[in-house]
Amino acid sequence: MTREQPGGLSPATVVVSAGRPDRHQGGALNLPVVLSSTNVSQGVPGAGELLYGRMDTEAWHPFEDALGRLEGSAHPALVFGSGMAAIAGAFSLIPDGGRLVLPRHAYQVTIGYARDLAERHGVDVALVDIDDTDSVVAALPGTSMLWVESPTNPMLEVADLPVLVEAAHAAGALVGVDNTFATPLVQRPFEHGADIVVHSVTKYLAGHSDVVLGAALADDDALHARLHAYRTLHGSIAGPFEVWLALRGLRTLALRVERAQANAAELARRLSEHPAVAEVRHPSLRGDPGHERATRLMEGYGSIIGLRPRGGAAAADLVVKALELWVPATSLGGVESSLERRRRFATESLTVPEDLLRLSVGIEDVEDLWGDLDRALRSLAGS
Repeated sequence: MTREQPGGLSPATVVVSAGRPDRHQGGALNLPVVLSSTNVSQGVPGAGELLYGRMDTEAWHPFEDALGRLEGSAHPALVFGSGMAAIAGAFSLIPDGGRLVLPRHAYQVTIGYARDLAERHGVDVALVDIDDTDSVVAALPGTSMLWVESPTNPMLEVADLPVLVEAAHAAGALVGVDNTFATPLVQRPFEHGADIVVHSVTKYLAGHSDVVLGAALADDDALHARLHAYRTLHGSIAGPFEVWLALRGLRTLALRVERAQANAAELARRLSEHPAVAEVRHPSLRGDPGHERATRLMEGYGSIIGLRPRGGAAAADLVVKALELWVPATSLGGVESSLERRRRFATESLTVPEDLLRLSVGIEDVEDLWGDLDRALRSLAGS
């Protein structure tokens, strides 16, 4: 069931209108950057009173309110200093000795943090193929939290989110969803009953590769309070300038996502027919394993492509080197198109193919992007 945005507005309108100051004659259209580490306070503090910048600050509120509205949460988002800080906050809800089920192809640092929890806090970590619903459900008994990426990073597997949420709740588990790849314009996990949603705001929400920021959201009052307490106690906070930049980036999210998704779908179609390509993954492709679920559950297909050129890892490295417009870099979700061979990281999952290139498609002209890719792929024949 789709939750209506406040006032019946489209999410594309909410990204522009939310988090604005109250209107009055002569008032500013945008909120200022508030630079203050502390607030005036005397006597016994009242509930919700601003006291100190590590606990709460008005500098965060516009962005938190806007993201909370976009995700359809009962509460504003909570900004964190990075996406991993937000994930750490979500994983703090797992008790010592608890059980965490997560995708084997989740973000490599998420898996690394899960293994750290296993070593230091006795958490039983189970890696599953998140697109194999039966195997995920079979792993759920005794689970404290099911962690979902959909699509996964970097394999682009799509989970049957409503079924998994229902099964996890039946097993007594919380469900957390990393919604970074999809963004709330494409997928809103709370509509399917998820308990926690996190974002690496660094990526699509901010969208310009100039901030490092994270966010976590909870629908439930108690879970929201626990996440807020974790952020306060651990000092996992964001600076006011970063949050202000993220809010400014959010204003164009709908336009950027629309353009990047269209570019990605067209590039995936052409790559699927290219003689130098062994495999291409994008949920928009009718033959992609995630196509049916993405079409049924999402409002788009995202703008990440998985590409395996013919010739193995050496050929993949040659493609990266030959590109001129595409930027060889880690991270994703910026206005610029970038790519990297994921197994260049020793910590990447060993089940990710050595030759897999993860392409983050930006908002450039699709013909320019294709021309650069096509030329680099055709150069493999000469090498």
